[in-house]
Amino acid sequence: MKRIKLTKESTKDLLDSLLKRSPRNYGEYEKIVADILQDVQTRGDEAVFDYTEKFDKVRITKDTVLVTEEEIREAYSLVDPSLLEVIRRSLVNIRDFHQKQLQNSWFTTTPEGTMLGQKVTPLSRVGVYVPGGKAVYPSSVLMNIVPAKVAGVPEIIMTTPPDQNGKVFPSTLVAACEAGADRIYKAGGAQAIGALAYGTESIPKADKIVGPGNIFVALAKKAVYGFVSIDSIAGPSEILVLADETANPRFVAADLLSQAEHDEMASAILVTTSEELASRVEEEVEGFVKVLSRSEIIRKSLDSFGYILTTDSMEDAIEAVDAIASEHLEIVTKNPFEVMMKVRNAGAIFLGEYSSEPLGDYFAGPNHVLPTNGTARFFSALSVDDFIKKSSIIYYSRQALEAVHQDIERFAASEQLTAHANSIAVRFEERK
Repeated sequence: MKRIKLTKESTKDLLDSLLKRSPRNYGEYEKIVADILQDVQTRGDEAVFDYTEKFDKVRITKDTVLVTEEEIREAYSLVDPSLLEVIRRSLVNIRDFHQKQLQNSWFTTTPEGTMLGQKVTPLSRVGVYVPGGKAVYPSSVLMNIVPAKVAGVPEIIMTTPPDQNGKVFPSTLVAACEAGADRIYKAGGAQAIGALAYGTESIPKADKIVGPGNIFVALAKKAVYGFVSIDSIAGPSEILVLADETANPRFVAADLLSQAEHDEMASAILVTTSEELASRVEEEVEGFVKVLSRSEIIRKSLDSFGYILTTDSMEDAIEAVDAIASEHLEIVTKNPFEVMMKVRNAGAIFLGEYSSEPLGDYFAGPNHVLPTNGTARFFSALSVDDFIKKSSIIYYSRQALEAVHQDIERFAASEQLTAHANSIAVRFEERK
């Protein structure tokens, strides 16, 4: 890990380095993704099946693309019962948390004869993308499906790449069924995003696509945005630990490595006011890396995007935290609640030494689909809000409109939109 004394100059250099991890900086792959999407839009199922054979080494057909009830029963028989119980307990926490985000339609009226309001409607169909291959994350399945289910989305479909035997990983299937997926399709990569965006003979078009994926999936989601809605263009995982001299260096080191093990592009950063803590965390990191199973990935991640940043004051440390706007922020200070109130930018905030980041990944309930690459400055965690739309409701009686019609006509005339003004004026022309 690089150890740096923070200044305005070093902070800028750090941010420039971290932003190189963004999917927006992989333009060389955009042509490949665009060609795949165009092919799916043109040839539908056949294009999806051809790319599945090319990339996933298995031939899927219209008869096998949809996961069957028999395959689901088989998956349940293969999943360890203790894991199934953990999935179910986690599901309860995730559902309970997201239930609190539900919004209701509302209306207000006045004696003058007006009614204004907002009608909340769930999206009709949502597509959830789930990675396959080496990446098996039933927790992400829960995090993407549950808020859509809570929002009241009537149809939730999932796509995930099959293995070379045409199967979907059992825990992925079980998590999807437990969370409430209506249909599951064997399709991955940019071709699956194309199918969800445009629709094919087998896979219906979705109103919104959510879920993580590799660079091709991220670029495909970026390309279809506007044709359908998407959750975000996710970058590699990241964690920032803000700590003072009271923090346990062994805990801090363990938490930093919990994200560094994701992949070589992951970022792990410690910001601290204590030089002693910085040194002790360095020592603990080295000790852990020697024994952890994904040490090669961890070392590459730490070499490229691992930092220990020291500051002279907590105010300077918080300023750095807000500039980085990390996906995950742990605050391990003497009074983490007080510090938390001063932080503006973070995807999820974990307070105190017993609230480590994996608690949020798996079990606590808040969503672990979070903004990355500094986008926590303006984006939020995935939530029920992502699966609803809001329509404004406006009603005026004749009496209510008559009281304000001249104001509206004057406003429209000032913008030289005479048809707008006429649309109001025509309702009162007999009074003139």
